[in-house]
Amino acid sequence: MPIIARPVTDESPQVAANEPPEALTIEEIEARYDSEWILVGDPEVDEDLQVLRGTVLCHSKDRDEMYRESMRLRPKSAAYLYTGQFPEDAVIVL
Repeated sequence: MPIIARPVTDESPQVAANEPPEALTIEEIEARYDSEWILVGDPEVDEDLQVLRGTVLCHSKDRDEMYRESMRLRPKSAAYLYTGQFPEDAVIVL
């Protein structure tokens, strides 16, 4: 899933520390965290490196907040996802 830039908001990231750690499928992650940036720990990926499942470590509407939380948590293995729709005029830089 490609990542695009989003406007910065005043919302702080929601760290999943208060939630029981559980591996979720990508479908469950997308359903629970609509239009949010997600830090997935220990992601299970397919042969095309698409995330299949993993543990949500952090989620936020603000990409920069999610990245800052990632730096604080320093997971050994992680993936960054955005679960929203991309605007038609979006330019994606990899």
